[in-house]
Amino acid sequence: MNTVELGTSPLHVTPICLGTMTFGEQVNEADAHAILDRSLERGVNFLDAAEMYSVPAKAETCGATETIIGNWFAQRTGVRQQLVLATKVAGPARGMPWLRAEVSKAGIIEACEGSLRRLQTDVIDLYQIHWPARNVPAFGALYFDPAKDRAAPTIEAQLEAMAELVKAGKVRTIGLSNESPYGVHEFVRLADQLGLPRVATVQNPYCLINRSYENGLDETCHRLNVDLLAYSPLGFGLLTGKYDETGLVGDHGRMALYESMRAQRWGRPEALAAAQRYNALAREHGFTPSQLALAFCYRNPKVASTIIGVTSLAQLDQCLDAWDVQLSPELLKAIDAIRWEHRDPAQ
Repeated sequence: MNTVELGTSPLHVTPICLGTMTFGEQVNEADAHAILDRSLERGVNFLDAAEMYSVPAKAETCGATETIIGNWFAQRTGVRQQLVLATKVAGPARGMPWLRAEVSKAGIIEACEGSLRRLQTDVIDLYQIHWPARNVPAFGALYFDPAKDRAAPTIEAQLEAMAELVKAGKVRTIGLSNESPYGVHEFVRLADQLGLPRVATVQNPYCLINRSYENGLDETCHRLNVDLLAYSPLGFGLLTGKYDETGLVGDHGRMALYESMRAQRWGRPEALAAAQRYNALAREHGFTPSQLALAFCYRNPKVASTIIGVTSLAQLDQCLDAWDVQLSPELLKAIDAIRWEHRDPAQ
């Protein structure tokens, strides 16, 4: 795989990124290290983590993913220098009282120091704000409600914190996650106006059952030169086909294992119904459902890098092998026809 440049940053990453939120919950440390080894062997140079991982979020596993990655770095001489490392500072606590209450300037700096310690590194290549500090519909909420506005750290204050970290050499580039068109625009506008670090990326959901990125954020990012890091390309497993016959409780995937996951946007009956349509389309054209879903993201000009999450070496190899899959114009039209009927049920 050739590498791509992220936004206006100096970072060059592979178009596939290894997501690690399963490390420390579904994947133990030894298996996680084997997955990291294989991913690097196969040419992936991009890792994504977060301080709140593993998922589902629990106080006892908060930071576990970063610790596992840090131990891997410590045991593999020279590996850290071969990789672009991304992680995230959590937004205001969403039912997670063990995290800070708000994404203040001091909170961002404190969070970064904690991530650096756990990751056993001197610098984070891409440091992202996991979700907005302000009131914004996210994680399945559809509508903005101004009545929910509360005092929150300003975008300017968050950029000032990032500027301190960049100046100190602890962060190279900054990014956003779970953001809206307004948020991306304001981060870029204020950075340019005030001479503060400019965001290079936004990490948002993008897959066959959630193409909400295309409802305005795609234009914002194109015009401002901010790149999309697409997460959940397999729709939390719905686009692998493994739930087609059994429903969301009949498999050992995360949707079956964790009731809290089924209560989220990916657990909506409409999301499974749409996924079943896409999965049937894949089979009609001689592909596995996973191949169709991944190829849709991998070969999409709107996506800079696709974040895959796996629990085994076999899953990793399947995801990486899908890089070679090409979708015909006719198949892409058929995908759009299904979207016209179902829109974005996992938005």
